[in-house]
Amino acid sequence: MFINYSEEIHSSWKIWKQRRYVVAILAFFGFFNVYALRVNLSIAVVAMTENRTIELEDGNVTYERDFDWDSKQQGFILSSFFYGYILTQLLGGWLATRFGGKRVFGIGIAITAALTLITPYAAKTNFYFLLVVRIVEGIFEGVTYPSIHAVWARWAPPLERSRLATAAFSGSYVGTVISMPVCAYLSKALGWESIFYVFGVIGLIWFVCWTWIVADAPSQDPHISKAELKYIKESLGDQDHNGRVKHPWRSMLTSAPVWAVVVAHVSENWGFYTLLTQLPKFMKDILHFELGKTGIMSAIPYLAMSITLQFAGHLADWLQLKGILTTTQVRKVFNCGAFISQTVFMLAAAYLLSPIGSTICLTLAVGLGGFAWAGFGVNYLDIAPQHASVIMGIGNTFGTLPGILSPIISGYIVTTP
Repeated sequence: MFINYSEEIHSSWKIWKQRRYVVAILAFFGFFNVYALRVNLSIAVVAMTENRTIELEDGNVTYERDFDWDSKQQGFILSSFFYGYILTQLLGGWLATRFGGKRVFGIGIAITAALTLITPYAAKTNFYFLLVVRIVEGIFEGVTYPSIHAVWARWAPPLERSRLATAAFSGSYVGTVISMPVCAYLSKALGWESIFYVFGVIGLIWFVCWTWIVADAPSQDPHISKAELKYIKESLGDQDHNGRVKHPWRSMLTSAPVWAVVVAHVSENWGFYTLLTQLPKFMKDILHFELGKTGIMSAIPYLAMSITLQFAGHLADWLQLKGILTTTQVRKVFNCGAFISQTVFMLAAAYLLSPIGSTICLTLAVGLGGFAWAGFGVNYLDIAPQHASVIMGIGNTFGTLPGILSPIISGYIVTTP
């Protein structure tokens, strides 16, 4: 009877009437903002530091740029966000179980958006003021990934975890895909300052929609149907803990499965953050794309990932639903297969160094990461749904280290005059 009921729920094509999918759609746009607010500086810094030709009245030509930052300073600026980001991963997971994932997720993005609006002023005021603003942005955005797992712990039935979670996570890469070329266009048309104004406002608009539409739990949603509420409760049990969850800290910190997921998280993030912060400069300085094309070409790999992430989530759930693979097998196959493929194509991109060849290899390397997120990214919910936000906080704390170290190491290895 439960299976038939489940099939009846899944067969409905009216997604807007299924509140868990409404939550997933708005979470998608939330992560869209998370990454748009994060990567905008990667494009803006190219325009902020590029030389402009100035013709003087006497006919001589000189060059100037808005900010005279060398590659090491640019590395610190790009990594400063992660200094704050790493501090609030575990705290974000705890706050989400205490006060609700919806509130923590929304407020984290809203304050990051508000700080983005003052970024041009900070940059023009002082180099260190800009660093402080970016660090504080990281502090508030650091709660987003752990807190969304608290949302899914209440909203996502076990056999829909992969598709709902990856649907939301794919917003990160769609945000990267759209924001990179849009940032490049805004920089050319309206000046680099407009990048921060536009995406800051979009983030605040999203926060209003999220607060108004999404409930912290199915039982608190006035628009959910009785059928869907019953389906979710029968799948998960009553998840309304009202902040009374007690986390088994010792067991979590000494659990081999937890640390296995953490290692996978760190591994994926090292490659991803390196490309996220350095790909625009690689496209411009090594492959010699113009700034406008740099934004477009840098976005192609993330377009591939946003597509594969959706496919991977549905495939993972289908393999489990049909009994072809167990949950453990799905996570291992998807995760390890993605990592091996990514390694091969990233190495190939480094040796080819041709615009077409390198772009294809980088697209395949980043795109295949979508399968990894259907592995370790959802595995936090498999291990312990009630504690997933805190475990995700632990994982993302270590997973943030590549965001701090990678741009700095890249800045020292690849120096520019």
